[in-house]
Amino acid sequence: MKKILILLLLLNLNFTNTYSIEADVFVQSTVNRAAETLGGGLTKEERMDELKKIALDTVDIRGIGFYSLGSHRKSATDQQKNEYEKAFREYFLQSFSSRLAEYSNPIINVDSKNKINENYTIVSSTLAATDKRPAVKIDWRVYTKNKEQPLIRDLIIEGLSLARTQKEEFNSIILSADGDINALIAKLSEFSNS
Repeated sequence: MKKILILLLLLNLNFTNTYSIEADVFVQSTVNRAAETLGGGLTKEERMDELKKIALDTVDIRGIGFYSLGSHRKSATDQQKNEYEKAFREYFLQSFSSRLAEYSNPIINVDSKNKINENYTIVSSTLAATDKRPAVKIDWRVYTKNKEQPLIRDLIIEGLSLARTQKEEFNSIILSADGDINALIAKLSEFSNS
């Protein structure tokens, strides 16, 4: 009986050490972390490095990459998929960090959340207006299958999905190269190395 009681106590301790992160808290924490990076006295290169770390922690880069490849994923060889995944990761980190590094101390407030299903929650937020731009509505599509590590899968800015727009752009590049995925991989690598 004593052994069973100790086992139950240990199991209970393990359960209390696991926790879920609510999607809205996750998004607010992520934007606060980014704002702190952008508002500090770092150089542009240092801000970009910090923003890349944030993206690696909070964004499902692999998931976004394969979504962006669309139906072309089915015709890609394993080697092409591996090359694409590496090229997309570098492209995404470079693009994400260089765009955001231009902002100085953005204020984003989470307004609400809407749990779509067990796997997805949409978190609505607002980028506060400044004297140079109006307020911007941003919805975050958060993948919540792993309750302990939610990940961002898409940003919808004023109703425009960045992932869907990227998917259309990638499709256009591949189709203009007669369906050759290597053309897209080359473009992504070229961007990352520029």
